[in-house]
Amino acid sequence: MACRLAANLADRRRVRSVAAMFIQGVGTAVPQTRYKQSECWAVLQESEVFTRLNPRSRAVLRKVLSGQNGIDSRALALDPLTEAFNLTPDALHARFTKHAPHLATQAAERALAQANISPEQIDAVLISTCTGYLCPGLTSYVSERLGLRADVFGLDLVGQGCVAAMPNLRTAEALLASGRARHALSICVEVCSAALYFDDDPGVLISACLFGDGAGAAVLSRERGTGRAVEWKDSDSVLAPAQRDALRFETRDGMLRNILTTPVPGIAARHSATVLDRVLERNQLTREQITGWVWHSGGRDVLAALREEFGFRNGELDHSVAVLRELGNISSACVYHVLERALASDPPPGWWWMSSFGAGFSCHGALLKVD
Repeated sequence: MACRLAANLADRRRVRSVAAMFIQGVGTAVPQTRYKQSECWAVLQESEVFTRLNPRSRAVLRKVLSGQNGIDSRALALDPLTEAFNLTPDALHARFTKHAPHLATQAAERALAQANISPEQIDAVLISTCTGYLCPGLTSYVSERLGLRADVFGLDLVGQGCVAAMPNLRTAEALLASGRARHALSICVEVCSAALYFDDDPGVLISACLFGDGAGAAVLSRERGTGRAVEWKDSDSVLAPAQRDALRFETRDGMLRNILTTPVPGIAARHSATVLDRVLERNQLTREQITGWVWHSGGRDVLAALREEFGFRNGELDHSVAVLRELGNISSACVYHVLERALASDPPPGWWWMSSFGAGFSCHGALLKVD
């Protein structure tokens, strides 16, 4: 049995992409309404929700929203901000239904424009989310708004949390490699304000202060485009079900309730190192050869754990830090925002690393070659 398992692992590590995949365009979107953390604190203090919390919980909220916690503002699909306290299941579902298709479509339109690809050229659309549920799924609404062909392959992916962009992209890679698609559209959209919950659990309260709303999209093709070439070269993942309860959603009172625990930053950093080292070994590369880093902006403590694990000292996390500071943690859409900023900053070409992590507990990473 041990020999068979070792042989299977060796076979898996020899797996390579059988066809190239290029990221031809990246687009992002956030709600127009953006709020400072100080504004959130001021409105929260006047709410009936605040009066129901115990003194310790109020102190936690004051510390997170008033302190230096890596977030200055968040884009939220709330207008006015007091909508945050309309917490019935019907109100939350209506918020997701209204904003998720719009944000996803907006990000996709921007990715298509950057790639100079028309909607009629898209053969597959894959959309990930964890903050709401629609049936038919978001692919129906977004395909209609974009004007995609009636024979487009649509796949809705749910339940993967913050990590979802990477498995979404890996699924697109498989479609391209199989010859089933020439151009695919990858989208992640999260309306985290449609998954708000307040009680005296510190993880729940921190989640309410941490997450923002937004979408990200990428156009993926079997051939390079006319702009800067970003080629997906290799990828890997870790799934650790034993740590599932460290970070996940549960349903309570008909609403999503986020479970966030203190071990998460360390777990994320360790699994990230494992995934990176596997891919580097397979491609006969070292960490020092990575010239660009695209990390999920999980939170201040998550970024600190990555900095410690990898010994980052020279701005390797700057784009992730900036996204967190301006938008908060926008869950699965985050890495598209970080990638967009990294590409716009005119960095040196070479090997890049892109990684996300989240519920499961799971971690994915991909090696990119940027010309």
